[in-house]
Amino acid sequence: MLQVGMGLPGSPRGAAEDIPLDQLGKRNRSYSALKSSGGGDMEATQGPADSSQVPVLIISEAESWDIDASSCVGCGQFVDWDKMPELDQQPSAQSQSLTQTSKELKKLAREGHWATNHALRARTYQQIIQHIPCRLVTPDALVYRDVASRLFGKQSVSSHPLPEFLGGCRMPTYCLTMQGETAVKKILICLSNLFPDITYSPILPAVVALLLHYSEDEAQCFENVSRLIACNDSHISYIDQSFLAHQASCMTFGDLANKHCPAAHRLIASISENVFEVYSEWLGWIFGDLPFDYTIRVLDVYLLEGQKVLYRIALALLRQYRLSVISGELEVANVKGDLKAFVQNIREHMTVDKLLERAFGIRLFSRKEIWLLQMANRKALAEKGVTVVQRRQLFHLAVDMLNFSSAIVTAQEMRIMWSWIPERFSLFPPVLLFSTSENGYSLQRFYSCCEGYEPTVLLIKTTQGEVCGAFLSSDWNERKRSGGASSFFGTGECFVFSVRPEMERYEWVFIKKPELTKAVPHSPHQRLPSSASPVLSTSPPGGHVACSNHLTVPVWQRAKGRLSPYLAIRHFLLPSKTASMFMSGTQEGIIIGGGGGQALYIDADLYYGRTEHCETFDNPPLCQENFQVQLLEAWGFQNA
Repeated sequence: MLQVGMGLPGSPRGAAEDIPLDQLGKRNRSYSALKSSGGGDMEATQGPADSSQVPVLIISEAESWDIDASSCVGCGQFVDWDKMPELDQQPSAQSQSLTQTSKELKKLAREGHWATNHALRARTYQQIIQHIPCRLVTPDALVYRDVASRLFGKQSVSSHPLPEFLGGCRMPTYCLTMQGETAVKKILICLSNLFPDITYSPILPAVVALLLHYSEDEAQCFENVSRLIACNDSHISYIDQSFLAHQASCMTFGDLANKHCPAAHRLIASISENVFEVYSEWLGWIFGDLPFDYTIRVLDVYLLEGQKVLYRIALALLRQYRLSVISGELEVANVKGDLKAFVQNIREHMTVDKLLERAFGIRLFSRKEIWLLQMANRKALAEKGVTVVQRRQLFHLAVDMLNFSSAIVTAQEMRIMWSWIPERFSLFPPVLLFSTSENGYSLQRFYSCCEGYEPTVLLIKTTQGEVCGAFLSSDWNERKRSGGASSFFGTGECFVFSVRPEMERYEWVFIKKPELTKAVPHSPHQRLPSSASPVLSTSPPGGHVACSNHLTVPVWQRAKGRLSPYLAIRHFLLPSKTASMFMSGTQEGIIIGGGGGQALYIDADLYYGRTEHCETFDNPPLCQENFQVQLLEAWGFQNA
């Protein structure tokens, strides 16, 4: 259901002359009162508006939106039409109106239905944005006129500094006239005045400039941007409003790139000194580097579907960049600069239709799961010292290339492995917890050294010189829940890998094939698993087995609250009991992965091992199938 508040944000477009100035003043005072009482906290607002305070119109997905392009024929006064690429300056005789359901609109947006009709797109944007649920008191066009008159009057706009939340970010102007560029600055200054909680938002200038192309005046553009800022739909956001939120989005993109573009990620990690620095530019690829006609097509779907669309587009760009490199079309010198140039010249590599097609062909997990991952990344950044009011902070690679020392891997190899782990953990430098060369070949000593740390990285070097290992998301203390019996624990973030002779990672099989899982329907009558469960002999609180033939991912929350917000925060109905055999530890040895074999098995003496294909990770043997351990190390995360 779509909820639209019919209070201040829903004022009719032509009401400016009918509302007395004293009422307009009351409107501004009520908005200021809301901000001072805490209602303007963008970072904390997540729930829907309280419908008891103002009338709320409920619009179902089945109802239609009537979009009439003829009412927006005046839009485009800020556009320099000589710069507009192949777009009609006047509405065509066809497609003057568009009446569709929300689901149908998404399909039409992806297909570019209004791509060459300026007026139709303007009216469509207006209708879409007016259907976005917002906080009850959101500044509208009337508020803008009042504030702009008070701030600027007859003064020159140049006498007003640009908002601090821009932080020296790019100011893309796309195809605007000089008057349009001035209007963008005025709108940004007013947004800063009415949304004081915004402390950092590098994409706001681009969003304002794009929407101004399709607005009747500055006031309408301001109102539409305000609604994007004040959106309170659960698990959806449009515009990050602090450095903390922005960095969390960059980290989330890094996580998604790591999982969905492994070849590109490996290329970047092997060349770039700081992978996170490369991924921190991902929004700039879309709002700044893409040509206008590409960006505006992205905006079509972004307004309907939210930030998840941006992740898709950036992932599609990253995949195409890697393909262009391996095909010889591009040479890699400076990854960050090369990616920027690649996006700017995207026409040479793919059409906008192909870009959207590939973006929506990527099988991401749900919007809720991505939101949960973003919240976990924010928590990790907060532990690193980043705050909501902070402007900027530089992040450096967690692996100190000069001082890192391991008897198994080089600093370069560790840097690549560190780039594989979830972003919220890679913020922290590795710390050696256990080493057979220092602590001896004792499984009990291994457990005692690793307990209390989560996650951990296991490294093994065989007597044949091969190197492999595993990223293990859970504390080894969890093995004690089974009372000494063999049981599996961990989350879908576990993975196994080989380093030598070939460097490759093998993740949980359902990352590559999410369509094989089904969400377990919530039921208040669902029973907790029996302690006699054959696979999870003692499931932790929150995990449950649906039936004898299906197993849910073990889920629990520890005090740190950072363990499993992604892949394992919700329950999946898995097709077999072997689908979530992540990690197990007993007195007899360590097992990583299961089903048809074990990805890694190490005996109680930490000396003999075995590796096979397993169903959990769908991996080949990580080294020679039966091996002897020359060295074994366990690494944790400092301050994690």
